[in-house]
Amino acid sequence: MSYVAPLKDMLFALNSVAGLEQISQLPGCADATLETVEAVLLENARFCGEVIAPLNRSGDQEPSFWRDGDVITSKGFKEAFKAFADAGWQGIQHPEEYGGQGLPKLVATPCIEMLNAANLSFALCPLLSDGAIEALLTAGTEDQKRIYLENLISGKWTGTMNLTEPQAGSDLALVRTRAVPQGDGTFKVSGTKIFITYGEHDMAENIVHLVLARTPDAPEGVKGISLFIVPKFLVNADGSLGARNDVHCVSIEHKLGIKASPTAVLQFGDEGGAIGTLVGSENRGLEYMFIMMNAARFGVGLQGIGVAELAYQKAASFAKDRLQSRDLSGSTGPVAIIHHPDVRRMLMSMRSQIEAARVLAYVTAAASDVAHHHADETVRKANQAFYEYLVPVVKGWSTEMSIDVASTGVQIHGGMGFIEETGAAQFYRDARILTIYEGTTAIQANDLIGRKTARDGGAVAKNIVAQVRSTQAQLAASDDASLIAIGNQLAIGADALEQVIDYVVANVKSDIKGVFAGGVPYLKLTGIVLGGWQLGRSALIAAEKLKSGDGDNSFYRAKIGTARFFAEHILVQSAGLSTSVVSGSTGVMALTEEQF
Repeated sequence: MSYVAPLKDMLFALNSVAGLEQISQLPGCADATLETVEAVLLENARFCGEVIAPLNRSGDQEPSFWRDGDVITSKGFKEAFKAFADAGWQGIQHPEEYGGQGLPKLVATPCIEMLNAANLSFALCPLLSDGAIEALLTAGTEDQKRIYLENLISGKWTGTMNLTEPQAGSDLALVRTRAVPQGDGTFKVSGTKIFITYGEHDMAENIVHLVLARTPDAPEGVKGISLFIVPKFLVNADGSLGARNDVHCVSIEHKLGIKASPTAVLQFGDEGGAIGTLVGSENRGLEYMFIMMNAARFGVGLQGIGVAELAYQKAASFAKDRLQSRDLSGSTGPVAIIHHPDVRRMLMSMRSQIEAARVLAYVTAAASDVAHHHADETVRKANQAFYEYLVPVVKGWSTEMSIDVASTGVQIHGGMGFIEETGAAQFYRDARILTIYEGTTAIQANDLIGRKTARDGGAVAKNIVAQVRSTQAQLAASDDASLIAIGNQLAIGADALEQVIDYVVANVKSDIKGVFAGGVPYLKLTGIVLGGWQLGRSALIAAEKLKSGDGDNSFYRAKIGTARFFAEHILVQSAGLSTSVVSGSTGVMALTEEQF
């Protein structure tokens, strides 16, 4: 079975829920008409299905490998990346000024999801380049933009993020890599970076490393970190490539999943110092890196949705083909396991969570477009705050969901799911990294509590809850039993989320450990309630489409049925999660360190 992009669902989420038509009316977004977007998504689906997806299984079986400092990527990756770059997919959301297509983030979002669903290991390379492009667009000098952006956007070169060091995992205050000024505007960079995705490979002629390092007189801690461009090959003033820089891959990791993606250990400066140039101002590196990080975190959320969709498609296909046991209501012989109620429950659990995460991500992307393009500054700021609140949720909840969904996919396969030959295990292994890199789920939760909830007294969070209640009121006013049922659970979810927001704001200063002990449950609660909100909106729209006779009735009835399942099987968890946050900290901190 190969990946088939769920284009109908994607277009429904884009157009009917996320408001593509409104986005296309923003300044600079006029090209994003429904006709154009449908053509883009159709071609992207074809490309991902025919060119990228066939390499997913083989890449897992024959991973990239390291030899004498060089990395040889899995068979077919080099040719596929050239095709990806030549088709312009790297530049879909980046400025036309530098060779991109300049389409809104909302349009790029399903394309990124499709790429990740087709082949998560392959998609990691463009993800890192996207982050580097965003950082340079924001903080690069005109010369840096001129030299690097067109090459990155074209896919001629690729980008990386270099944060982690052996002694400094997520605690970047411990970064020790040094950058010594040479008096000519360059710096000599020395140190070791680990876990560098596509830090070395054979798919592009140059690799642009964005590296966190300290200058000699930098203050201690995160306030003393600067950001540097350290290319694999030095770049001449005219943009041509010069000598090999003093940065080398000394090994790659042997991993549980995403095996085709080379995760490098990079050594800078073993031969006198790697030449780097400063991005922006000294000691503001963490600020600039977070530009990359936020872009990457949203992208990792889409990775979760993509790999979950692939796991669902595999499980649904297996369930329709696998004959096992008789139908509970009676049959002459074994039936396909999709007839069994618990298999249906598992498939609905997978499907509903994916659809909730997808539409929430697409609505988040639309908010980013409004924040960047709307003429009214007040509207821009409100949408930016909405987007920033949701980024840790899209990242944290969607990736946690992907592990659960991939695990359920293995369960549907039964014993065959535990055997590598069926392919279900790969999705589970691949998904397992997603809650870890670009900030663990706890780090996302800490961000949601500290920067996104406590800092403004819960103002943005409560505004979102008010929007949830507005949708709930529309559901409650319906004469449709399913919509009323969805609204009933959404009301409970909104109450649970508001209770937690109030608790966080009231107690974060007086009981900081107690509040942060409930961080991950708060993040999951937010994802479930806001995912339920978007499915509630989807169900309302689907009901209107059914009444008007506009389109595929089966599709719209499935939308309502999926939303109801989510409300009655997933959204019902909200009250329990709220209790865990508000009352559960005592249990978290009950034992001493010695008692563990």
